This record gives sequence, C-alpha cells and structure tokens, in this order.
Amino acid sequence: MFSKGFKKIILGSIIAATTLPLFANEVNVYTHRHYATDKQLINMFTKETGIKVNVVKGKASQLIKRLEIEGEYSPADILITVDAGRLEIAKNKGLLQSVSSKTLDSNIPSHLRDRDGMWYSLTKRARVIVYNKDKITPDMLSTYEDLADPKWKGKVAVRSSNNIYNQSLLASMIAHNGKEKSLKWAKGVVKNLARTPKGNDSDQAKAIVAGIGDIAVMNTYYIGRMSNSKDPAEQKIIKKVGVFFPNQNDRGTHVNISGAGVTKYSKNKANAIKYIEFLSSKEAQTIYAQANYEYPVLEGVEPSDLVKSWGKFKEDSLPIDTLGKLNSEAVKTFDKAGWR
Repeated sequence: MFSKGFKKIILGSIIAATTLPLFANEVNVYTHRHYATDKQLINMFTKETGIKVNVVKGKASQLIKRLEIEGEYSPADILITVDAGRLEIAKNKGLLQSVSSKTLDSNIPSHLRDRDGMWYSLTKRARVIVYNKDKITPDMLSTYEDLADPKWKGKVAVRSSNNIYNQSLLASMIAHNGKEKSLKWAKGVVKNLARTPKGNDSDQAKAIVAGIGDIAVMNTYYIGRMSNSKDPAEQKIIKKVGVFFPNQNDRGTHVNISGAGVTKYSKNKANAIKYIEFLSSKEAQTIYAQANYEYPVLEGVEPSDLVKSWGKFKEDSLPIDTLGKLNSEAVKTFDKAGWR
C-alpha cells in the first residue's frame, strides 16, 4: 500500500513527534486506553519483570493508521484498544500476528479471544438499557429487539451509527437474527428515536433525565464513571436512571471488550506476550475490576461493589471475533436503515 521511501519519510515525522525511548529490555505499547489504572499496572509489571514499558497513546483509528504507515519500521510491540471490531480491523489489515500462550488460553475464555490467536480480551463492558426511573419500570423492558416496537416511538436515545459500540451490537444481532430481521430492527429503532443520534454514552443518560426520551443504550463503564464523577451534576443524573440487562431469557446481554494483540513487526515479541499474560493475571484483573468499573475476563475475579450492585446477568457467549467479522455488514445495515 505504501512504498518504503514514503514510509521512511512519514515515519521520520511521526517519531519526531512521539519518540519511544530505547531500552535493552523493553516492550512498546500503542494504546487507546487512558486510565490511571493502566499506569499502575505498567509500574507493577516493570517491578516484577524488569521490563520497561514504553507507551504511545492515541485514538484507535490513529494508532491503526500509524501501524499501517510504519509497517516493518514500527517500534510497536502491542496494540491495545477497545471493542472487538477495532481489533478485527487491525487483524484484517495484517497489523497483528498470531501468538501461542497456554497462560492466555487458560485465563481468557475461548469466546473472548480471536480464534487465530491474534488478539485477546482484557476487560468486558456490558451494553445495557438504562431508563428514567420516574417514567419507566424494569417490567416494561425485555430485549434489544423490543427497542424497535412502536410503543417506544420518540422515547429512545442512542449515539450515532459510526460508533463502534453500536456497530458491534448490531453485528451481534445480525449473527443471531440474520440480515433481514436486523435491518428491520434498525429501521424500527430509527422511527423510535427521541432525537438525532449524537454524543457519547453519558450524553444518552443526560438526555433521558432531561426528558428527551425515556430509555437509552449505554456501556456499563460509563455508568460507573458517572457514578463516581467529580461533577456533582453527573452523579445526580446517574442516580435517576436504572440499569437493565436485555435478553436474559434468551441469548444474554451483549458485551464488548478492551483487548490486546502483538503487532506483526514486533521486535520484542516475548516481552509483549509476557505483558499481555500479566494483564490477564488475577492481580491485574482485580485492579481492572475494582478501579475501572469493568468486568474481569478471568474467572473467579469479582467486579467492584458498584458494578455488582447492578445485578448479575447472563452474558451473550457469541464468539467475540464474530463482531469484527460482521462489522462491515453492520455499517451497511445502519446506512440502509437511515441511522445517522
């Protein structure tokens, strides 16, 4: 796609902006995650192993494009981002390599990792329905499919179709229900929208509390973040909404993930695998769960008290890499449905 000469020119300008220091025993991470817990885990890993972790942060699309441009000259050893759809994009672009690890295969359930060993889930977030407790009761809610019912006309708040979380949710519905039914569902939701889709997940909760709709679709991580926000207004808003886990009587609630893969041209592959293995360990999974309002992928690690307060739920066990494989079909379906 890019000539070697072009790569060298572009790479030079990129490295000038964000140069990774060089160490004899290191691992270089390109990450979309931006949480204090990640820095804590890096320090723990370095203390335990002596391996220096160098980090470049950025949006997923920027990091994936950077890996494309850098090619074989890339210093990156690991790509960490959120949602299986993005990891599958990186895989399909030839930016990741398959690894073999008994530790990862043991720690991470088979449906939460790429079947070719290209990437592994590190944390989970459930995509739930939240509702204005002054207007809606849990017995009025049931499934994602029900969001297309005409009874919800003018009452649904959700973000845009270009959001990867919505794309993965629709991809899961295509996998379970087929293309035709999923298109009909998307058209039904569009008819029920309280407003033109916009904002992030937190903005959907703000909308329904402000009276713009009654129900919204959100990732659980955002609910946790708002509950512990430094902004009293956000804390007040989130207390007015309830959390509902859809599809508990059939396939279970859709989950998406954050995950990691070893880059194709990693110069420190062994260290990269060690770091991902460490992130899947009980010690790291406990920190993820307690501090970040995420669900652990390692069996036996408990979520935080706040996350547990939302209740236990049945999780959709659809192989998570299916979401990436059906991403383009989901995007086409949104376009056909007129979901902006």
